[in-house]
Amino acid sequence: MKNQQIIYYSDELNDEFSTIQIIPRKIDATYKYGDNSFMWNFLHVFWYNIVFKPATIFYFKFILGHKIIGKEKLKSFKKKAYFLYGNHTNTACDPFIPSLLSKPNDIFVIVHANNVSMPFLGRINRYLGAVPLPDGLSATKNFMETIKLRISQNHPVCIYPEAHIWPYYTKIRPFTDLSFRYPVQYETATFCFTNTYQKRRFRKPRIVTYIDGPFYADENLSSKEKKTKLRNMVYNTMVDRSKNNNVEIIKYIKKEDKND
Repeated sequence: MKNQQIIYYSDELNDEFSTIQIIPRKIDATYKYGDNSFMWNFLHVFWYNIVFKPATIFYFKFILGHKIIGKEKLKSFKKKAYFLYGNHTNTACDPFIPSLLSKPNDIFVIVHANNVSMPFLGRINRYLGAVPLPDGLSATKNFMETIKLRISQNHPVCIYPEAHIWPYYTKIRPFTDLSFRYPVQYETATFCFTNTYQKRRFRKPRIVTYIDGPFYADENLSSKEKKTKLRNMVYNTMVDRSKNNNVEIIKYIKKEDKND
């Protein structure tokens, strides 16, 4: 590809290539995740359903030309809780895509503290469904109670298991099975989505998102084995879907392979 950018990496699990520099706030026991109060629900409906969702649908459909394949797989889960896993490859779009896949359900997304640390938007993001990972045991109880609450309300929860953003990466990075304890614990269905980049004439590549699932934990296995098998099913499916990428804006090269 002409003028292709090259990024050298060393650790697929921990390298971060987001260009946004934010000093994350500490998510401790004082952080308010949100509850089921009238005021919280009012602010959530206002920011999520009246402001955020319509603007997102318009921008992705008419400006970006975003395409979703497999949306019918979620049709029977409109009023059910599930966990949704996706690849993390776009700083600007990744916060918005889960809401397009889950609609009409309001989705909650497990995020890094950066997402709630910005001066103005950081305060609003919690009402848009951002659930930041806790810093230490003091906040973990509140975090887990929030996940339990949203699942009990039949909301889907989205997780980016790769954890770190690699812009426009066209493969699937290895990720652990740690986050797959949630669908095992709450006995819910699991879905995954794979964002791919495909050529368009005279324009930037189109993001085409593939939805797959549902996947379920194998009841004949132990809890540890369940989450590992579930992780493998999701990972292998995403790897297969990633083969639909047909344009590579940024080429990633492992440092040890640089001089090969």
